[in-house]
Amino acid sequence: MGGMRYEAITWGRMAGRLAKHLDRLVPGDGGDRLKVAVDGAPAARGEELVALLAEQLRDRGRPVHVVAAQGFLRPASLRYEHGRQDPDAYYGDWTDIGALWREVFTPLEPGGTGRVLPDLWDPVKDRATRSPYVTLPPGGVLLLHGPFLLGHWFPFDLSVHLRLSPAALARRTEESWTLPAFARYETEVDPAGTADVVVRADDPRHPAWTGLGALGSD
Repeated sequence: MGGMRYEAITWGRMAGRLAKHLDRLVPGDGGDRLKVAVDGAPAARGEELVALLAEQLRDRGRPVHVVAAQGFLRPASLRYEHGRQDPDAYYGDWTDIGALWREVFTPLEPGGTGRVLPDLWDPVKDRATRSPYVTLPPGGVLLLHGPFLLGHWFPFDLSVHLRLSPAALARRTEESWTLPAFARYETEVDPAGTADVVVRADDPRHPAWTGLGALGSD
């Protein structure tokens, strides 16, 4: 990680270059829909980059569907089985990985229906959202954002990791009890070494990234 070269960039320019790269990208599974991850702790505010990227893609005529991992949390009875502030449960048990496979990724496989569930569970009301399915047509792009997205064998065609240094993560995370979960993620998954693109987001006003050169893009 220490040997990575970062280039200063604005969020808007980053979104534009990512959208341009996605225009040339072919789904790795042989299907006709791209699947993109924006991975990072809540403090990294990945939803803001996703919103910019979605806008850029739609301006290029690409259908886009945005999914937040937050919408696929397990019921409170399962999340809080070991207490409300258990970092190991937060890391491994809060998000319903099986539901993401079933309701998001399987429909986007080659020959799939393209009918994706936007969300499954409302963590505030602690009940099913009952949201209607959304069809992502051929040529469309799925943008999934949230923490701990890498390491599950999700078939991402492009993965972006928003990296915060331990000091920045501690400073910007309100729920400090979650910090050991992110340390475990760093150790077990090495998201900066796994992702296609890494963004250094310690100062949200001045991001820097590794760029797209290693992916054969400008």
